[in-house]
Amino acid sequence: MAVTRLLSVDDAEELASLVCENRDFLAPWQPLHSEAYFTADGQRASLQQALDAYRREAMVPLGIVAEDGRLAGRISLNSIIRGAAQSAAVGYWVSQADNGRGLASAAVADAVDIAFGQLGLHRLQAETVLLNTPSQRVLIRNRFQPFAIAPCYLKIAGRWQDQILFQRLNPSE
Repeated sequence: MAVTRLLSVDDAEELASLVCENRDFLAPWQPLHSEAYFTADGQRASLQQALDAYRREAMVPLGIVAEDGRLAGRISLNSIIRGAAQSAAVGYWVSQADNGRGLASAAVADAVDIAFGQLGLHRLQAETVLLNTPSQRVLIRNRFQPFAIAPCYLKIAGRWQDQILFQRLNPSE
């Protein structure tokens, strides 16, 4: 059973509430955000930008849905590249209250199905901060393989941090 769905601008209020509730919990694993990000208007703008990219086939913005139908997080296929690469990056987060319930693992599985099935991509990449072992376990459960450590790869929590790079190749190719 799928635990993801395409997001819409109508999700702005619920996402604003969710990112506010999880601000401190997610802070060590995300880039710094402006105060506007934590408002319904900020989430509406973010969703509009993501949906514009979706229409251009540059990304797939999905919500992670809990059993009771409420949003529990986000997952996106980002930076979709066609041509010789046929690849994308996957990024996700799940609320603190919903951690440990298998939602992240199921959402990554959904994203893999979309990437390799609907989109016909060859490769997915994901990266985690070195100390983010829960996220690393989610990726390994979904048959992603670590392949490199990239020094100062992403600016997370306000500073350039090393990341473990993971990939998964489409098994049907």
